[in-house]
Amino acid sequence: MPEYFKIGKIVSAFGLNGEMVVVHSLGKKTSFKGVEAVFMEERKESFLPYFINACRIKSDNEVYLLLEDITTREKAVKLLQKEIWLPEEHFKKLAAKSAPIALLGYQIINNHDIIGEIAEVIEQPFQLLCKVIIEGKEALIPLNQETLRKIDNKKKEVFVSLPEGLLELYKDS
Repeated sequence: MPEYFKIGKIVSAFGLNGEMVVVHSLGKKTSFKGVEAVFMEERKESFLPYFINACRIKSDNEVYLLLEDITTREKAVKLLQKEIWLPEEHFKKLAAKSAPIALLGYQIINNHDIIGEIAEVIEQPFQLLCKVIIEGKEALIPLNQETLRKIDNKKKEVFVSLPEGLLELYKDS
């Protein structure tokens, strides 16, 4: 089964023919060239394809998207706030290397200890939060000026120095 990466969400309907505005975090303008379908999560870990009829760039992080069988504004409105996912192969082609979302799948290492793999990147005004699973629990690891030490893109590793006690909040006692 392919791995899927969340790249954005549908934020509004546009016009009367089912076109939607999608905000994405790929880090560069894109028209999803070469992508036949985007995916939406119907249930946990269950993704349904929605085939792309047309896509055009709105801004650096937005596109107008027209999907097959979504032909009216009413059908588009039903998909508002749905998250958009791409399979790994398309994600790697479309995501800018410098975009925060490109850190998905990297290992976070705190003072030589592997914390885990980045499952989600949440962009905040002055930092990034990386969601990692620690002992079955979601943990949010801040990446900012004080915690980030180094990023090794070849080895897919992010080195951090976290405040004492932060990781203990997420571990079973």
